[in-house]
Amino acid sequence: MTAVTGFHHPSLYEFTATEPSYWEATAGPRHFSAPRLEVAEQADVAIIGGGYTGLSAALHLARDFGVDVRVLEAGPIGWGASGRNGGFCSIGGVKMSLKRQLRLFGRDETRRYYQSQAEAIELVRSLGQDEAIDFQAQGDGEVTVAATPAHYRALVEQAEAHRSLLGLDSEILSRDAFLEQGYDSPEQHGALKLRPTFGLHPLRYVLGLAAAAERRGARLHGHSEVVSWEKADGRHLLRTAAGSLAARHVIVACNGYMPEGLVPRLAGRVMPVQSNIIVTRPLTPEEQAAQRWRNDCPTIDSRHLFFYYRLLPDGRLMLGGRGALSGHPRAADRIYRWMERRLGEIWPHWRGIEISHRWRGLVCLNWEGRPAIGKFPDDPSVLFGFGYHGNGVNTATWTGRALAEWLAGSNASDSVVPAHLPAAVRGPVKPFPVPGLRKLTLQAAISLNRLRDLVSN
Repeated sequence: MTAVTGFHHPSLYEFTATEPSYWEATAGPRHFSAPRLEVAEQADVAIIGGGYTGLSAALHLARDFGVDVRVLEAGPIGWGASGRNGGFCSIGGVKMSLKRQLRLFGRDETRRYYQSQAEAIELVRSLGQDEAIDFQAQGDGEVTVAATPAHYRALVEQAEAHRSLLGLDSEILSRDAFLEQGYDSPEQHGALKLRPTFGLHPLRYVLGLAAAAERRGARLHGHSEVVSWEKADGRHLLRTAAGSLAARHVIVACNGYMPEGLVPRLAGRVMPVQSNIIVTRPLTPEEQAAQRWRNDCPTIDSRHLFFYYRLLPDGRLMLGGRGALSGHPRAADRIYRWMERRLGEIWPHWRGIEISHRWRGLVCLNWEGRPAIGKFPDDPSVLFGFGYHGNGVNTATWTGRALAEWLAGSNASDSVVPAHLPAAVRGPVKPFPVPGLRKLTLQAAISLNRLRDLVSN
């Protein structure tokens, strides 16, 4: 994985350092080798990026099709968002309203996209079973909690659209009903529960994918940032600081850490947005009872600038939200303090609770607000998948499998995305109108959403 050069503060792209996260502290041993690439090697397929997309593609190519595949990751395997996210295996992946999706793709294709999201969740679950990945599954749905009575009325309409238009298992819960199976809070006015969704340990999952891919025949290389890329005589040559890899095909699987200088055809097409997470010390049974906490599902609130949170298996509360614009560590510290204050406002009995871990990473947004699976139009030997909008656990896993099947299938030389994939994921997305002003675009979006949240209170 190679960084978007200069987009955020350099501290967000230190490939030699791992984030001091709760996941890192509880990941357990690595059951794969992933040595640094230090010699000249060859493969049928080279994958740039050792996260969910790249490792899923590698696993499916090696296991299901016997393809000679290598993965190149700039940091340790799972260094990026795949190893530090909130662990929501949930339905989403788009950053646009349902109304807009229906207008762009039509009812059938929109429904097909959401059904593919449910399929992607089951894919993660099956990989856990088939490859013996202990990712600590938790919960039986994703909960959206209404922060205001008006938000609850909107959730009632959303649940009906989920059922009638998308064929999803969506349940609405009144404030009293959620009090019996969720929690109490001055910012709890009912909830929507969407299935299938569950929580997991994201780093255990990505490390399990890596071990499975290596066991099935893929070869992995950590600490092997691609510093140059050229093509001659039908072969791609990817160079690292100490070695090189020649391959017939390349899969770009970098998402929010897209190396724009290395991959100019995808420049200006991603918006790396910071997300910050804090985790408390374990809450005692008495402390949980004080908030009437009974919820083990991945949960978000209904605001436009929302928090996402879970009670972890050992009783700690994990709380995540969007981070600062600059990426500077001092700005991150201010965000962490604000999150700690908001934690105490949402759950007053936990005000001032000790925070044991805090960390940050990048979420990948794009201009069209949808995942993108495709090939370079002028070079169908290069494939890509990115743009999961904070929903990468299952979407990236599913994308990696889709790329593997496309590359190994009978239409491998075709640059048109296979028709069996939903319209919402097909082909490249447009670049941002003025890529150099993406931060200003992001700042404007945050300000607008903050205003919308204030008006809706």
